Amino acid sequence: MSHKLRFALWVGLLTLFVVGLFAAFGAALWADLDPAQRDALRAMVLARPTLPVLFFLLLPFVLGGLLKWAMAAYPVAAARLAEEVTLIHTVNPEHRVTPDGGPELRRLATAVNAFAEAHSGLHKQVQSRIEEANLRIEEEKNRLAALMAELAQSVLVCNREGRILLYNARAAQLLEGADADPDAAPVGLGRSIFGLLDKSQIVHALEKIGRRLEQHGTQPGAHFVTARGDQLLRAQMAPVLDREGAVGGFVLMLEDITRSIETDSRRNFLLQQLTEGTRASLANIRAAAETVQQYPDMDAERRQRFTEVIRDEAEQLSARLDATLAHDDQALGTQWPLEDMLATDLVYALQRNFEGGLGVVATMQGDEEPFWLSVDSHALVQALTQVMGRIVSTFGTRAVRLELTGAGRFVRLSLLWNGPALSPDTLRDWEEQPFSLGAGGHVATLKQVLDRHGAEMWSQADRAAGANRLCLQLPAARPGRVAAGPAVVPGRPVYYDFDLFSQAGQTPELDERKLIDLTCTVFDTETTGLSPSDGDEIISIGAVRIVNGRLLKQECFDRLVRPRRPVRRESEKIHGISAQMLAGQPVIEQVLPMFRRFAEDTVLVAHNAAFDMRFLQLAREQTGVEFDQPVLDTLMLSALAHPGRADDEHRLEQIAARLGIPVIGRHTALGDAIVTGEVFLKLIPLLAERGIHTLKQARDASQQTLYAKLEY
Repeated sequence: MSHKLRFALWVGLLTLFVVGLFAAFGAALWADLDPAQRDALRAMVLARPTLPVLFFLLLPFVLGGLLKWAMAAYPVAAARLAEEVTLIHTVNPEHRVTPDGGPELRRLATAVNAFAEAHSGLHKQVQSRIEEANLRIEEEKNRLAALMAELAQSVLVCNREGRILLYNARAAQLLEGADADPDAAPVGLGRSIFGLLDKSQIVHALEKIGRRLEQHGTQPGAHFVTARGDQLLRAQMAPVLDREGAVGGFVLMLEDITRSIETDSRRNFLLQQLTEGTRASLANIRAAAETVQQYPDMDAERRQRFTEVIRDEAEQLSARLDATLAHDDQALGTQWPLEDMLATDLVYALQRNFEGGLGVVATMQGDEEPFWLSVDSHALVQALTQVMGRIVSTFGTRAVRLELTGAGRFVRLSLLWNGPALSPDTLRDWEEQPFSLGAGGHVATLKQVLDRHGAEMWSQADRAAGANRLCLQLPAARPGRVAAGPAVVPGRPVYYDFDLFSQAGQTPELDERKLIDLTCTVFDTETTGLSPSDGDEIISIGAVRIVNGRLLKQECFDRLVRPRRPVRRESEKIHGISAQMLAGQPVIEQVLPMFRRFAEDTVLVAHNAAFDMRFLQLAREQTGVEFDQPVLDTLMLSALAHPGRADDEHRLEQIAARLGIPVIGRHTALGDAIVTGEVFLKLIPLLAERGIHTLKQARDASQQTLYAKLEY
């Protein structure tokens, strides 16, 4: 029910009450009059019949005026006073109450302002001490920033759910540079590392670290190599341990090894080519030279013939060397780096994959001696899981035994199961079938994985054990210490003031998340006009992110968009974007997919969001890009925080002034997005005062405001 309708209802009820009082008083008075007095009163009323009608017509207006004055002087003024006091003690200590209402409320407002002045003085003293402490923290932060800026490697720190807490400029350059995948998500605080790197590789590395922590290993780090677009990256992972010694997060150090691997492959290829191509020539030269040496008395003609053989073979050898060096730019196969690990850790990873992915019960048996292997554990586990999956689908096997044995310079891993035997022809067919190495779309065959490791695989029947056996023989690594990995980072405060280690990732329970804990994309658009349904289009999108209650101005999105229709003159006067500025800019089909990647996995926030969302909805038909995440509107949230204010007091400039936020860059998409983000953060404690704490509560309450009915 609107305020006007509620006020009219109160006036009507008050009028009926007053009329009832008059009627009761008149009836009592009429009963006390004698007949002559009654006749005189009746004659007076009949002489001026308009007076009673005029009285009853004016009565509602008189009562309405008195009621409005009384409400403005006391209930409305008291409610406004309560709102302004809340502003002072929550978000804007410099705000002062405007004395209004009755004399008592005016004196109370003056007293509140005096108290606010005293509170402001104390607040400034506390702030000065906080600033001193912040300066010391800032110095530490700058030292860390300088240290990370000087690191030759790219560094990212993530929480246990894979959300990025910290990264240096080299990481952003590596993952967003010219060689990076253009369709991949951008790097940013609070974003998921799984949108940048293959999730299966990271999860596999974390499982290895967890296994070493269970065994009380001294250096529970992990190494792996992953492909990202055309890049080949070497990753070193170190755990960040919490107080209980569990993995609370991890540090990733990345290095682009694409060119070094290509160089190593080219060198190995040349060595192989020279070795195979020169063996025959060297043998002929050696044979001719030994013959001349064994028969020093041979005639001159025969000696000349052997000399020509040596010369011809030497010339051929020289020509072959020149040809090899001249053709070293051809495409060469990439060698994938391997890492040292215990064979039991490999078996443990296989057990987890077999049981979790295939539902196969896997048990381990064999020697307890610690065998070392040099392997690409992720590729090997994926390959053997594929083979086990085919055994399950072909023979219906539901249980397997994993056996480790030493065989001289080799380590033999056997898979034993009861049931039909695997034929050599079937195994050869399986070796040629490709399988996926992870979410990055990279595929390989079992034969390629075996060749990479110098391994052999065969099947045989084990009559003694009464089972069939699939054997994998791998070269043993030299036993010794594991190569030193990155040091373990102890659990300690994060210098960048982000406490995301305990923050949950994106879950279906997003509606129950507190507003302060949401990861948001605050955005604004500038358009050719104000009528999206009449064909007006977006010409600028600006956005900034909120992570862990902080506005990240350094992680922003700001793009101009070339429209298909001219900009209206009245709109250009507001935002200042001219046709010349839009010439040569990308069209909406190019910009909107980039904005979707920037805003993915976040809650959208805008001021008067219905306007901006209508433009995005209409652009979906052209681009196929849909924004289906939750949306919060600061216009509605302001109406919830300050329900008694007029419509113009919920404009962005008015809200910002009320909350003590400076407005810079008004009517630019990015500038308005930054102001909207600061307004949103200031509104959160005001909403909490009214019992609105979670995303669901904010959305449900917003639907009850008048602004929820706006359409464009």
